[in-house]
Amino acid sequence: MADATFKKSTIREYFESIIIAVILAFFIRTFVVQAFKIPTGSMEENLLIGDHLLVNKFVFAPTASGVERTMLPVGTLARRDVIVFKYPEEPERDFIKRVIGLPGESVELREKKVYINGKPLDEPYVHFLEPPGTTAGSELHEVTSFDVRERYGPVTVPPNQYFVMGDNRDNSQDSRYWGFLPRENIKGKALVIYWSYEAEREDYQEGGLGATLKGFASVFVHFFTRTRWDRMLHQIH
Repeated sequence: MADATFKKSTIREYFESIIIAVILAFFIRTFVVQAFKIPTGSMEENLLIGDHLLVNKFVFAPTASGVERTMLPVGTLARRDVIVFKYPEEPERDFIKRVIGLPGESVELREKKVYINGKPLDEPYVHFLEPPGTTAGSELHEVTSFDVRERYGPVTVPPNQYFVMGDNRDNSQDSRYWGFLPRENIKGKALVIYWSYEAEREDYQEGGLGATLKGFASVFVHFFTRTRWDRMLHQIH
């Protein structure tokens, strides 16, 4: 009888431990941290297609009192933060961009240069397909004065909204095209690259089960040769 009771107690402890682990994992996944994969080149050269990120979902969480704000590591959105958010036109899709304009600020582009409240913004992270002021080039990337990649605004960012842009300025679908980002759409701040894999570009553009299986097969065969080991645990700025 004692052995049977001991076995039941041990099984119960294992079961409770598993349940607690699942609950904690669900809590962390839902409220604290989330994995995100870079599917496009809109943030190159800083974030590459195939980078896998950890996103801090807790850092911008709302707080009910001053006590919570003092005790919990909750921050506010700042310019240059790299954030993951629900795309306003398709909320089921997640986008990643950099915060450029804050509520109440004036944002303008002149010859691809960003001006905040009339002052030029220093952006060492920006990548261009063609240098600012260049209008010559291939037909695919030709820039004109009517192109929002060249000139935009000025516009004033409304309350509780943000102006976001990709670092790859000539190849980013951002606030210049679809408008301001509502605060409630923001999911979290990108923290670190935990893994980076150099897959074929089409592997990230295709969808469906076939593409998923193709991706798994590619990783299985090329894990060591295509993993970008130098980008592992790279902090995102």
